Amino acid sequence: MNDDVLDASYRVTADELRAFIERVERLDAEKKDLAEQQKEVMAEAKGRGYDTKVMRKIIALRKRDSNDIAEEEAVMDMYKEALGM
Repeated sequence: MNDDVLDASYRVTADELRAFIERVERLDAEKKDLAEQQKEVMAEAKGRGYDTKVMRKIIALRKRDSNDIAEEEAVMDMYKEALGM
């Protein structure tokens, strides 16, 4: 390979790499913006008297499969009963 081909190959690779990095940086910025928006929504809910800790648990539960939740609750009930709770 001559130097011109090698340089052109390097530039393309560098340009592609730069593009990937810039895309990730933009996504990070968007993620930060979304996190800030979520924080604002939770602050608004808290200001209206909602328990945000419970809201977060509800959100986590809604992401899970109902069978997994039922199984976990059954085990929790069994453990609580064993402890006399």
